[in-house]
Amino acid sequence: MGFQLGNLYVEKGEKVCGFLKLPFTEDELPVTLIYGQEEGHTVLVDGGIHNAEYVGIECVTGLAAKLQPEDIKGILILLHIVNVNGFKARTVSVSAEDGKNLNRVFPGDANGTYTDKLAYFIEKEIFSKIDYYIDVHNGDWFEDLTPFIYCVGNAPEETVAEAERMAQAADMPFYVKSQSGKGGAYNYAGTLGIPSVLIERGCNGMWSEEEVAASQKDVKNILRRIGMLKTRPTLAEMQMRVPKHMNHAHYVDSEKAGCWFPKKKAGQIVKAGELLGELKDYFGNVIEEFRLKEDAIILYQTISYSVPENSPLIAYGHYDICIDDMGNTHQHTHDELHKHRKEHYDDHAGIHSREMWEDMI
Repeated sequence: MGFQLGNLYVEKGEKVCGFLKLPFTEDELPVTLIYGQEEGHTVLVDGGIHNAEYVGIECVTGLAAKLQPEDIKGILILLHIVNVNGFKARTVSVSAEDGKNLNRVFPGDANGTYTDKLAYFIEKEIFSKIDYYIDVHNGDWFEDLTPFIYCVGNAPEETVAEAERMAQAADMPFYVKSQSGKGGAYNYAGTLGIPSVLIERGCNGMWSEEEVAASQKDVKNILRRIGMLKTRPTLAEMQMRVPKHMNHAHYVDSEKAGCWFPKKKAGQIVKAGELLGELKDYFGNVIEEFRLKEDAIILYQTISYSVPENSPLIAYGHYDICIDDMGNTHQHTHDELHKHRKEHYDDHAGIHSREMWEDMI
């Protein structure tokens, strides 16, 4: 008995590449189906939820070319480009058809506009068939980003635990458990009981073979962790570190439109009180200033000069103690605020930045 996904069909022990037809548009999604020679889980790996995040797209496309049925236990769905509508039009983050961000509309709406219908189709026709989900991303053209991995945190307890186990197979410095349960594809999948992770690597709308290879390594090691990929890791695929749980992640938005002047880079350690950036009006006057209450790591940030009103500026994270949770009268000790690892791996440069941590402490 084979496996049917829309108009595509694959028999056990076979690999099929083709275009998945959508019922509401002439657009078609490039898909590779691999049915292993042994029964097992059904797993979705996709790229291009955000259509200009090319590391994820090339990661999935490359894996689809390399992996074969003899490598797989179960059924692997490789969806190369989810938002092909935006990809073809070379838009940023949104569908060309309606200007909506696909990763903000799940579970979608059969009676909505293009992007709503695409999310609805994925939820009904693909999520209904899978046991695990790996969503591969990178920073868009206006985002500076340090590599990390998200796993679902707002889901049934056993789903969260399994997603966390998946995240711990990635070769990353840290992972973040997302508390969102809707909007994003992997977030919503988690609420359906599907253990899901989102890989973030690469930024500025660019891609490199090194970043693609690193994300492919993570995907393959996650597939090994959940019992799908039967091959042993090569020396280059060996996991060199286990990511640490980033207990707290915070997101800062602009209150007004203006011109953005960031003072730090993604991956940097920022001490409490340090200036992260300034937002200026169109005459050069500072209208917003951004500082942190605690020492933290910048996960990603906007780098575009133009910033709309109420738009994302900075995401940062830290371990252990969150000042907002401790009350204003608590005296924060040195140990409480600095229970971080003293060694932070700089994934872009490939070096250990011990000095960065020691300067913080």
